[in-house]
Amino acid sequence: MQHHKTSVAFAALLRLGVPGLFGLLHWTVAAAGAPVPFAPAADSERVLYRDATLIDGTGAPPRMHMDVLVAGERIERVFPDVALSDDLAAKATVVDLRGRFLLPGLIDSHVHLATPPNRRQAEAILRRDLYGGVTAVRDMADDLRAVGDIARASLVGELAGPDVYYAALMAGPDFFSDERTAQTSAGGRPGHVPWMQAVTGATDLPIAVAQARGTYATAIKLYADLDAALARRITAEAHRQHLRVWAHATLYPARPSEVVSAGVDTISHACLLVREQAARVPRLASPKGPVDLERFRSGSNPVLARLFLEMARRGVVLDATVWTYGAPPPGPGSTPPLMPGGCDDVIGGAITGQAYRAGVQIAAGTDNVAPSDDPWPDLFHELSALVENAGMPLSAVIQSATLIGARSAGQEKSMGSIEPGKLANLVVLTSDPLASIDNLKSIEMTVKRGRRFERRDFVPLREGDIIDF
Repeated sequence: MQHHKTSVAFAALLRLGVPGLFGLLHWTVAAAGAPVPFAPAADSERVLYRDATLIDGTGAPPRMHMDVLVAGERIERVFPDVALSDDLAAKATVVDLRGRFLLPGLIDSHVHLATPPNRRQAEAILRRDLYGGVTAVRDMADDLRAVGDIARASLVGELAGPDVYYAALMAGPDFFSDERTAQTSAGGRPGHVPWMQAVTGATDLPIAVAQARGTYATAIKLYADLDAALARRITAEAHRQHLRVWAHATLYPARPSEVVSAGVDTISHACLLVREQAARVPRLASPKGPVDLERFRSGSNPVLARLFLEMARRGVVLDATVWTYGAPPPGPGSTPPLMPGGCDDVIGGAITGQAYRAGVQIAAGTDNVAPSDDPWPDLFHELSALVENAGMPLSAVIQSATLIGARSAGQEKSMGSIEPGKLANLVVLTSDPLASIDNLKSIEMTVKRGRRFERRDFVPLREGDIIDF
């Protein structure tokens, strides 16, 4: 009798066919999957954010008494409150923002979530970011097995965090003696895993880029030990395969102007630009000579002036990371990263200010982690540095963390400004951020993909959530 029941059940499954079987399997797995308490808003949900002062991220002046209608996870309309009809107000959940300031979700353009992988720490950082108004981050190469899992979990709502866009790394063979490459390639060989590849002139670049693309990366990151010709070839192939290229400003031996001429989309670290004036840039494994930093302190270096004109012409974004050069070391015996010749946040800020005045787009990235007792996103430190050290106006600094940040991640069509069709990534403040950058700490609410996260619900980090390096 039992055998007969089994045969009947098996026959019924066979009648489903292969697509039906896979559909049943998908339903079974989904039903038993991890909970998604922070999932994006449902398509049927309509929310009206009413009567705010709108700072839309485009660089336009603030507009008072504005409404933003959100349908599901996207912005449907942006319009003056006087144009609101009773019928529309009755059909939507209304969030009264009288006296509040509404701006796009913030973007941190330079993070590292998995060098080495530490899921507890990554989730703690992302939670702190989200409840502080950060709705997207750009991960600049790590162990992408871990980053990919975190990115998926944040996207679907298993954890509370920003969206994560990330890069697979390429560098010359000399870079892979760095101990961090062993940490991020555990179980494989440094330089020979798809997310962290050693490349030379003999590398089959179409295959190498395709392997990197298979990690679901948004971009290739060019790190070091690359000459100008190879940087140009990698960039061309990455663009052919619809990946962006994010590069260190100096690739040892490729100098900044050669990196820019290679066609990259974004360069990182203002302090690495000091190598532009050198008669010869050494290879990565060669000794690095001292740099006369006084030539950059005034923010009017003539060599950089030529570079910045070319960057502005090409639309190359500078991910300046000013804060990280002045932040105290995060752990005993460690030093701030990428300190060529002692460049600090004062020099880095002067270089960034010169770039901004020349028309270069500045993205706000951190490349550092604040202590666990800091309740605010790391990004707030970089924004303060752009104001205080680079002398950028507040409106430009906010753009650095919104539309330009989206551009640096290749996501400007879907985020970075409050416009119809874009993701409903929003920040609600009680104080005007154009009066003081510190007013970002007046946050009441973050909206990420249409889901609301109240600041009062943020649970401060505990000692040990963020580990000293």
